[in-house]
Amino acid sequence: MEREKPITTSGEILEVLENRCYRVSLPNGKVVIGFPSRELRSPGAQPLEAGSRVRLEMTPYDFSKARIVAPGN
Repeated sequence: MEREKPITTSGEILEVLENRCYRVSLPNGKVVIGFPSRELRSPGAQPLEAGSRVRLEMTPYDFSKARIVAPGN
């Protein structure tokens, strides 16, 4: 079975939650839970804060969660 390509979009962090989770607003107004990618969890990575713009990847199967792949746009 072929793997589905992720949906890429941008968003803005609304709130920093516990356990490295973030509440992120998408351009269409939907709010999702964002989880940072492995690269963004490293000690030298730029910290993510409320108000930061981020790039996201979402699976076509679950639109309530997203992976934060890069800060800014």
